[in-house]
Amino acid sequence: MGLMKEFKDFALKGNVMDLAVGVIIGAAFSAIVKSLVEDIITPLILTPVLKAANLENIKDLTWGAGVKYGNFLSNVISFLIVAFILFLIIKGVNAARKKDEAAPAAPPAPSNEEKLLMEIRDALKSRP
Repeated sequence: MGLMKEFKDFALKGNVMDLAVGVIIGAAFSAIVKSLVEDIITPLILTPVLKAANLENIKDLTWGAGVKYGNFLSNVISFLIVAFILFLIIKGVNAARKKDEAAPAAPPAPSNEEKLLMEIRDALKSRP
């Protein structure tokens, strides 16, 4: 019975649950970024280049007797675009965090003891 209790404690710890939520949100975010890259950004960038090369799809690029380097180029371009977009998103999040951290916290008000001590100090200073 001890093993099951240990497993339950491990599985229901905050860190494991946070990780699970992070993985699920990451998968959903990955789908959004992939769609943005494949459906919007890549066609906007590659369409003029492909038309100049008289091609319809970058995957049609071949070298010699069948080396299909177009598919590799497509994946490299997609990776670079995804990496750049993630860089911009993370940079924006970090900038927002810095703004939140930039506001300094107000110093705590002096306690009653400190106020009393300040009064005593001021009274002693005013003595001749």
